[in-house]
Amino acid sequence: MHKKLNCWEYIKCGREPGGANVDKLGVCKAPLTTRLHKVNGGINGGRICWIIAGTYGAYKSKFVDCTEAHKISSCLECEFHQKVLEEEGFGFINSVKIKKRKPSARR
Repeated sequence: MHKKLNCWEYIKCGREPGGANVDKLGVCKAPLTTRLHKVNGGINGGRICWIIAGTYGAYKSKFVDCTEAHKISSCLECEFHQKVLEEEGFGFINSVKIKKRKPSARR
């Protein structure tokens, strides 16, 4: 079985804590969103970044703001989003299921 990558590992944006682009773009909220830890098998929000305000994705070889409503399709069309969907299959957790998720301590 292969390792499930988090968005920052797959996209290589450098916005994870200590990443190469933190000085220019700031730390992304996906690796900091602890209430989403283990969703789709990721670390914090790393495998459900498309629902986290303030994240960026790689789309058409550039960074786009996935939080703007008119650009949300870029998240859903993102290669990483498609990869998570394919890897998780019927166990895929999307934003509809997250609303009911209770915050829990990181394990």
